Amino acid sequence: MNSALLIMFAFLMAAIFLAIRSGWGKKMNLEQWAVGGRGFGIVFIFLLLAGEFFTTFTFLGGSGMIYQVGSPAYYVLAYMTLAYVFSYYLLPPIWRYAKEHKLISISDFFRSKYESAPLGMLVSVVGMVASVPVVVLQLKGLGIIVSETSYGMISPTLAMWIGTIAVTIYVMISGIHGAAWTAIIKDITIVMIVVFLGLYLPYHYYGGIKPMFEAVQAAKPAHLTLPDKGQSLSWVISTVLLTAVGFYMQPGLFAAALSAKSEKVFRRNTIIMPLYTLLLVFVFLVGYTAILQVPGLKGAEGDLALLRLSIQTFDPWFIGVIGGVGLLTALVPTSIILLTIGTLFAKNVYQPLAKSSSEAHVAKVAKLTVPVVGLISLYFVLNGGNALYALLLMSFSLITQLFPALLWSLLPNNPVNKYGASWGILFGVATVAYLTISKTTIGTLFPGLPQVVKDLNTGFIALFVNLLITLLISVLTRKSVVKEETVSSANY
Repeated sequence: MNSALLIMFAFLMAAIFLAIRSGWGKKMNLEQWAVGGRGFGIVFIFLLLAGEFFTTFTFLGGSGMIYQVGSPAYYVLAYMTLAYVFSYYLLPPIWRYAKEHKLISISDFFRSKYESAPLGMLVSVVGMVASVPVVVLQLKGLGIIVSETSYGMISPTLAMWIGTIAVTIYVMISGIHGAAWTAIIKDITIVMIVVFLGLYLPYHYYGGIKPMFEAVQAAKPAHLTLPDKGQSLSWVISTVLLTAVGFYMQPGLFAAALSAKSEKVFRRNTIIMPLYTLLLVFVFLVGYTAILQVPGLKGAEGDLALLRLSIQTFDPWFIGVIGGVGLLTALVPTSIILLTIGTLFAKNVYQPLAKSSSEAHVAKVAKLTVPVVGLISLYFVLNGGNALYALLLMSFSLITQLFPALLWSLLPNNPVNKYGASWGILFGVATVAYLTISKTTIGTLFPGLPQVVKDLNTGFIALFVNLLITLLISVLTRKSVVKEETVSSANY
């Protein structure tokens, strides 16, 4: 067993111990398990939200996207910062309402706001469908990291099995507490490692950051500018807007936000979180360094840029540290997503169907859902996980379809009813599925439009359809809603 493998194993054991230890002495009812009894302060909320942001996709994919396409990768920096600005206004009213009505998930929120169990169930299904591909991605990234940094001693398959078992155990025992405490190790180490790599590697290979960019400019100038077509400036701007408004619709992030002990936590985090996204700059610098130092990586292999460059640069013990940190970037977000899916299924799908279920029984179902979803995700990775990359691209667009109905619900006089919200989400989701599977773009639909319009993110088509159907159905069914309310008042 080499030193890299020993160090990664130490990281894994420390994470499992901290996660399980965090649940000792706590009565794990559903609220405590899912949102920590709403007792987390600014530090834990920061760690949970950062844990959802800095995943294996960010760790590997950030440098990989720079390696493959260059400047379009900067959209990530912009959308994250804009999402945190939105959170300053969006999260406090959501948190207040959720606390008052004892809600623990995004599906609970929709069900309560629109007084519709079917709508809550629909939101649960959309959330679960959109979340599974993200778990698949984390497990796949975990396999790549452990296999590469162990110098092939552990296969990707074995690494994914170990990771799935570990995260399942501590999520079932400690819930969101385990994710928060594991994030402590991850966030402290990720800052040190990423900053070091982003500064050291350009100086090691080029003598500095400026000489590195000069070398890339001379060899591959297209990597330092936005293309005229495709991922152009209009694509970047539209993608930033689309992903920013849908960011907190991710069930895991929504649940993490509900675990705060006060709304002031969000406003304080709004100041801190954009600074944390600057870590991506150092990841990008690694990607730029790798362009000329690790040539020949094609397509998806570009995600190996950071690991391949590190392996040819550092001793095995330090590779073990990098691998251990990468391991945690998979475990933390995976744990949050798994417990969120478990909560969504138990609270908003199982409980409405089994109307007499007690809270303790629902909590048990939520915990038992975790290993089932973990195994399903692992199955997809091991049996054609590459084919799910299209689903991963769909997942963010699917989640964004929840944003219009949620935003309407925060208005003093909501013009949208449960029928409009439900059908709007359904049509929006169906549009995303069709556009993704058929590879339809604005350019293919309207070839005569200017290039700047054709390059807009196709997610805007789905959002437009969503808004149109939502408002139209709400107007057409307004009389039915008034009649229902009248009958309900009379019965009362």
